[in-house]
Parts: sequence; structure tokens; C-alpha cells
Amino acid sequence: MDTKVIHIEGAREHNLKNLTLDIPRDKLVVVCGPSGSGKSTLAFDIVYAEGQRRYVESLSAYARQFLPQMDKPAIDLIEGLTPAISLEQQTISKNPRSTVGTVTEVYDFLRVFYARLGTPCCPECGVPIQAQTGDQIMDRIMGLPEGTKFMLLAPMVDHKKGTHADLFKKLKSQGFVRVRVNGEVLPLDPMPELAKNLKHSVDLVVDRLVLKADMRKRLADSVELGLTSGEGRIVVSVIGGEDIFFSTDAVCPRCSLSLPKPSPQLFSFNSPQGACPHCSGLGAVEYYEPVLLAPNGGLSLRQGAILPWKGRAFDRFAADLKALGLRQGFTLDTPLREFAPEARHALFHGDGDWPGVIHFLEQGQGLGHIWRDELARYRQTMDCPECRGARLRPEALSVRVEGLNIFDFCALPIARALKWLQGLDFAGVNAEISTPLLKELRHRMEFLANVGLDYICLARNMTTLSGGEAQRIRLAGQLGSGLVGVTYVLDEPSIGLHPRDNVRLISTLRQLQSRGNTVLVVEHDEPTIRSADHVLELGPGSGFLGGDLVFAGTPEKLVNESQSLTGKYLRGDLRIARPPARRKSGRAVTLRGVTTNNLRGIDVRFPLDSLVCITGVSGSGKSSLVVDSLYKHLALAQGLKVEAPGTIAGIDGAEALEKIISIDQSPIGRTPRSNPATYTKVFDPIRQAYAQTKEARVRGYKSGRFSFNVQGGRCESCHGDGLIKIE
Repeated sequence: MDTKVIHIEGAREHNLKNLTLDIPRDKLVVVCGPSGSGKSTLAFDIVYAEGQRRYVESLSAYARQFLPQMDKPAIDLIEGLTPAISLEQQTISKNPRSTVGTVTEVYDFLRVFYARLGTPCCPECGVPIQAQTGDQIMDRIMGLPEGTKFMLLAPMVDHKKGTHADLFKKLKSQGFVRVRVNGEVLPLDPMPELAKNLKHSVDLVVDRLVLKADMRKRLADSVELGLTSGEGRIVVSVIGGEDIFFSTDAVCPRCSLSLPKPSPQLFSFNSPQGACPHCSGLGAVEYYEPVLLAPNGGLSLRQGAILPWKGRAFDRFAADLKALGLRQGFTLDTPLREFAPEARHALFHGDGDWPGVIHFLEQGQGLGHIWRDELARYRQTMDCPECRGARLRPEALSVRVEGLNIFDFCALPIARALKWLQGLDFAGVNAEISTPLLKELRHRMEFLANVGLDYICLARNMTTLSGGEAQRIRLAGQLGSGLVGVTYVLDEPSIGLHPRDNVRLISTLRQLQSRGNTVLVVEHDEPTIRSADHVLELGPGSGFLGGDLVFAGTPEKLVNESQSLTGKYLRGDLRIARPPARRKSGRAVTLRGVTTNNLRGIDVRFPLDSLVCITGVSGSGKSSLVVDSLYKHLALAQGLKVEAPGTIAGIDGAEALEKIISIDQSPIGRTPRSNPATYTKVFDPIRQAYAQTKEARVRGYKSGRFSFNVQGGRCESCHGDGLIKIE
């Protein structure tokens, strides 16, 4: 066996026609050919699947039960395989909490960086926080209104898993009788029994007091005991009020506001300690959008302009709406588009005795999940008004390094963030702390810049990335892992990348290969094909016309000697002809004052009845213009729900469009019952045609009899799946 190649014999998976070939190891290998010729089958369904399957089989039976089992491909022999990692074109996560920073793990280092090197500032006035003495804490407590009932607490455990039985025994032996567990005061006798696998917060009840002028000595003793037990921290829990936090570590000299000591958890928007309490760390909140509630301005209230109240529901509110109309100058038969702006605002948000349409819909949220799901189509998302999209609580956002808090840093494009990091200079102990953190942050962010993603920011939500961007983020993560002896399989990493950035991407692939890894790339891009060490071309056509190996060798031989389709295009023998004439249109949709993301108040005219191409370097604002601004505002005009539409001054010509459809890179579906015929609805007329045959009519068969999703039509042995799973 030649250990320098991956040797494959008799590959018959999908449309491959009994291929036998060698793939050089530790090289950059490109697999090219027409779409549907079998490139992905060779790279992913054979090389990756078999490499992954063999690696999983080498693990113990206990470990294998937690990992997905891949099917053995239809091949006679494959030798020389190494563990394989797949970097496909798919969005990494649909989780709204996933950001570029969290997925690449840069944010984990940032949290430690700000916790150890950040300067806490007052959330109210911005003044740097200073330490607070015991006497100052006493004065603050004595300043509460006389007669105030409160408990003096010492924080012991903050959101940690465990039963904490040892802590309770220790406190009981010291003479304490009560603790507050997750906000509930419990006696230490008998000891509280806590769930081991859940997170708990435990505060020691040091004293229970009623504020009086002559209690200073007792309060002083209790505060001193509380500070000792809580390691410099105490909490004054006012009965029927809120908790007031005190610390000998930090307090604002102007506002006398205390803050907890910064910890990495404080900067996590996935933790209760750091997440904004208003949006729970999502950075966005939902609200009812009047445009979605009443998309047709030509209808009156009586005609059902407000969609959730169409029909009988309107009758309940008709009298109140009539009274509102007398005050605002409209009747129940006035078309909505003729309402004055003040009247429209009063209708939805309330005026006087009328609380507003949105108020009643908000109440409907509590009527069960069926009604809640029905109302969800009328809701939009917007930045949280408390944290303004930062996801974190004010205490976290008040910690700064060189004037930037953690969200300010994450909102910078990668290129500017790298420049800011390189300009930092710490002295003394902070220099020792910062050195390994800065090194790791710079390395990981440089990898992101090297794969052409220097225009995105760490705060960017993963759900907003294209398939190509998500794949390059995973590629940057693999560069940071430093693995050797691995086969990396990539699916068109250059897609969506401007030619200007191709050089950096190819350099990154070379960097991955030079460490001793095999890089197998499915690609159509000419510069990537020419940069490869070895090229495999499948073809000559697509589907049953493909599946043959038409070329294997160096890029030079492909260009100079091959008569394959790719070789002819690379030499210039074949080329895509340009149309002799361009279509002209007098109609257009115009966007005015577009300021979405990085767009700078531009006006753009989109001709109708034409094929319009929007181009530019990666990160120049193409998606912001076309998807976030044009599509989402046209969709809103037609009453469709969209997430976070872009900011524009106005739109002209939208009335010329009857329908708008967005076709993006998101996967169609993952159900095994779906196929091209069912997805495109072609299968419906096919089933109807078979149901009209003479034999089907004699037997009384309807179109459902020819469906593999319906009992009676499907095979009952496999229930319409076409496969039987044997375990």
C-alpha cells in the first residue's frame, strides 16, 4: 500500500461509475467538473464519510452511542485514509444566541480579558469605581427611611451546581440559623435539600433588622460579620423592596453605587449573571407591528382591516372604536389609509379610555400556545430598549478597557478590532496577565481576517451569515486548532468571495496543508484550480452522463493537455458568450436614504423586468442593500413578516409589484420524505394523472393512493421511506 495516497477502488456511490483513483496525501487537491457530475459524492460521501466512520468505529461502544453513525459507501476498497473533518456550506447554528465571537471562541478569551484587565465604571455617571469602607456602608444603610425592615445577607454561592450540604453544615456549626436559597429564606434545621444538577444561589442571613436611630452598634457588628463571611460583600434585602449590593471592593464616589467584582460570567449573555434582564441576553425583543396587523390600507375597520380581529372578534370592540373615532375624526367605514397619523397611532397604541389594539393583543399572549402561535405572525423584533442590542446587563457594559466596553469592541469590524488590540500596552502585573490573552485573541482574529472575513464583527449573529461565510468561519476555527494529519474536505469555500479576497483564502488553505494535512476542495473557481497541487475532474456531464474520472493530474496538464470541459474553459477554447443586446426598462423600484448597516444614505434605482446584478467586495453592503433593505421593505408593504428590516428614508414604485420571493442559501428541508418532485409540486399532477387512468378508476383509486406519505398508497413495510433500518 502506498502511504502517500488515498487509494480508492470500485467507487459506485450515487452516479459514480466504478471509479478507481488515487488522491495524494498532504497536498491541496481540487475536485472539479460540471454540477451533478459526482464531485460531492466522491469528496463527502466517500472520503469524508469513510474516514469519519472508521475513526468512530475505533472508539469504545460506550462512546459510539453518542456519535452519529455514517453509512458505509458503495466501494470495493479504500486505503490510506486519515481522520476527516468536513467544512460544508451550511449555516452553523440557528440559535439566536450564537454569534461570530461565541462560535470561534474569541468571546471566551474576551470575557477573561475584560474580567481581569477592565476598569469598572459607574453605569449612571461613568466615573471609575473606587473601594468602599465598612463605615461608608454603615452610613448608606442608616440613610434608609426609619422603620425599614430588611435582612443583612452575605453572598456565599452564586449560580453554582451542587447540593452545598457541606456549606450548610459549616454555617450551622457556626451558629447561623437561616439561609436564602434562590430568593427563598429557609432554616438550616432541617438542612435544605437541593437538586445536585441545578444551579443555585445561596446567601447567609446574618441578621434581620428594623432600622432605628439607636441601632448603630448592632448594625456595625452585623455588617462586620457579613463582610467577613461574604469576603467583602453584603446584600441589604429590603422586605417588600429590592436588594442593595455593597462591596468593600468597588463603589462610585459620585453616585455611591456598588458593583460586583468583574468575573468572566458577568460578560456572558448566556448566563443569568451577565444577561440583560429585559431581553434575557437575546439583544432583541418582539413587538406588534401595525403594518402586519393592518397591511391593506384600503379596508375599513368594519371590513376587517385589523387581521386578528377579522370576523366576530371585531364586534366586541366596535362600540369602543366608534367612540375613539368621534374623538379622532374617523368612522368604522373610513379606509385605514385615510386615517390621520395621530388617529392611526391612537388606534394601535391607545388614547384616553381606549388602551389600543396592541394592548388587547398583548393580553391575548396569555391565552395559551395556540393563540400565541397565531399572533406570532404579527410580531416583529427590534433591538432591546434597555441594552440597545448589547445583550448584557449595565454592570457588564460599564467595565471598560481604553474607553471601550466589551460590546463596543465586538461591534468593531475584525480589521479595526485587530488594530485596536495591537495598540494596547499594559504595565506591571497587568502586562503579565495580558500577554497570553492578547496573543490568543490576535491569533484567532488574524485567522478570521486571512479567510476574507475582516469586514464582519464578533457581535454578528450567526443566523445572518451566508453559507460561504459560515464555512470560512469554521475554516478559521480549524486554523486555530493546530491539528496535523487530518483530511479536510471543503465545499466551494470561494463562493460569495470577491476575487480580491481569493488570494488570502488560497493562502489559508495552503497554511492548513503545510502543517501536514490533506486538503480536498470541491471547487469551480479558476484561481483555486490553478493553485492546486493535484486536480481531479469528474464528468463529462451531469447525473447519469457524469460519474467518470475524465482527468487526474497537475493544473498545468489540465490546461495544456486535457480535452475535458474544464480544460477547454481554462485554455479559452470555450467561453460564456455575452448577450448582443441588453434589455431596457422604464419601470423601477427606488430606495431613498438607505443607511442599513454600513450603507451611507444612498439612493438606489432597481429596474423592473430586468436581470439586475449587485456586485462589490465582500462586506461592501450588497446583502444589506438587497436583502435587508429592498426585500424586507417590499415584503412589509405586502403584509409579510420579516425580521429586522433595514433603515431607509422611503421607497418608490413598490405598488408595481404583485409578489416578492426571497431565494437564499438556507437548506430546503431535512425530512427524508422530501424529494425534488414533492418540493416543486410536480408530483401532484403526476399522481392525478395516474388516478385518471382506466385501471385506477376501475379500482376506485384517488390521487392519495399514489402518495408514499399516505397509508394505503405507501409501502407498509418501510412506511414510505424506501429504506429499512437494521440495528
